Amino acid sequence: MSETEPTTIETGELSRRPGRQRGREDGKFGRYGGQYVPEALMPAIEELTDAYERYVLDNEDGFMDEFRERLADFGGRPIPLQRADRLSERYDREVYLKREDLLHGGAHKLNNALGQVLLAKYMGKERIIAETGAGQHGTATAMAAAHLDMPCEIYMGERDINRQRPNVFRMKLNGAEVNPVTAGRGTLKEAISETMRDWATTVENTHYVIGSIVGPHPFPVMVRDFQAVISEEARAQAIEKTGELPTDVVACAGGGSNTMGSFAAFVDDEDVALHAVEAGGSTLEVDEEAGVAPNSASLYTGEEGVLHGARTKLLQDSDGQIMESHSISSGLDYAGVGPELAYLVDEGRVSPVAVDDDAALEGFHRLSRTEGIIPALETAHAFGFLEERHEELGERVVVNVSGRGDKDLDAAIEETDKRDVDEAPDMSMFTGGI
Repeated sequence: MSETEPTTIETGELSRRPGRQRGREDGKFGRYGGQYVPEALMPAIEELTDAYERYVLDNEDGFMDEFRERLADFGGRPIPLQRADRLSERYDREVYLKREDLLHGGAHKLNNALGQVLLAKYMGKERIIAETGAGQHGTATAMAAAHLDMPCEIYMGERDINRQRPNVFRMKLNGAEVNPVTAGRGTLKEAISETMRDWATTVENTHYVIGSIVGPHPFPVMVRDFQAVISEEARAQAIEKTGELPTDVVACAGGGSNTMGSFAAFVDDEDVALHAVEAGGSTLEVDEEAGVAPNSASLYTGEEGVLHGARTKLLQDSDGQIMESHSISSGLDYAGVGPELAYLVDEGRVSPVAVDDDAALEGFHRLSRTEGIIPALETAHAFGFLEERHEELGERVVVNVSGRGDKDLDAAIEETDKRDVDEAPDMSMFTGGI
């Protein structure tokens, strides 16, 4: 690998790198992306596209300057790139952790939520709505809305509400109204559908803060651009610490916001391998008759189709019906993935891999015990991959710690109790739970 001089990685220059331009003009990534939305939403989509181009791309009225200032003062950026000493010793290679769990709110989600809520204010909107799965995006949106004095409503599947009670309380503490969604399995897919229905009837005064790189254009590129601060920082920090770029970047992948945030500034660095780690659930086998995919591995096993306003890779049956997904982690429990990730996988630039529930839970306990960092169950999939496949990786590996695991402690206790987890603590004293 060739060395890269630190003087070439200024953030302003990174924002103009060729890979960051993909999809900006027409919302297409090869055959993926687009705007598959009802006619009633097109005025809102066109208004948002115009605002994205003016404020985000052209920095009209100093929007991006204010965004970066608020990310620093309210969010706490820049976020450290930490060498994981014990993991480095365990895997016989340099392992670095991009600590997005240290961002205000405990996950990478604030980068995008703060950007979109601020954009809504510049657009003159009066109300914020959002969907959430694990609750991290809902929490980040509620915090950003409170910070910027905007009323906020969050749609969340009933199943996820039960799995993520602490985050529901955090949203309410920040003044957001949380609306349970009972359709289907009550997870992220249904929450997105319900939020889109709300937006279709309230477009004049409402902005929908989509939480990932999914949905119709300009959401995939806009969310990517707000989240790209992760890889812009990581790229500069890696060079500062080692004098070179990393050999590998690893991130968990659901819809894909932390994934593309982790990859964006590295896409054009062909010597840097990019690994998107999906939720393999209980098995990669699909039960078409029951309409269930016991995993959330859209990149790994999905087929091309349209969901929530964009063409991408989906979990669907032979008739094109969307299948119910599954993951031990709420934030990865989604039947689709962002169109840019689907494109980059087809192009061979991103390598998809699936990690099952057991390996993710092992990763959750391993990182907690070896480095003193309790990760989100979403993030834990990346560490399951690191354990299983580290021998295939290069000598300098950056792993994005997309979120902290406080929200998952109840679920982790319950799931650990069901399994024989090697590095789990002894829970026998808690006969009645915690």
